[in-house]
Amino acid sequence: DKIILSGNRDTLSIPLVIYQRSNKNTCMHQKPQVQRGKCIKKGQILADGAATVGGELALGKNVLVAYMPWEGYNSEDAVLISERLVYEDI
Repeated sequence: DKIILSGNRDTLSIPLVIYQRSNKNTCMHQKPQVQRGKCIKKGQILADGAATVGGELALGKNVLVAYMPWEGYNSEDAVLISERLVYEDI
């Protein structure tokens, strides 16, 4: 996929990364944020990636957590120490 910008006899093609494997075995994917045939303005976001939402950096929050395994000694059997993290969507 790509975003094609055209105007004043000039055309600019911007390729998007679609489900490409990174060197850390994660997936890189860019989603277009502009609609086909619509005019865009200077500074408008054209595409979002893995670390952006609506053009803003979305890396999450650093929280201090306690981890306590329960009977299985892995994350699937862990006990939640702070319900506030879940309720406040932190």
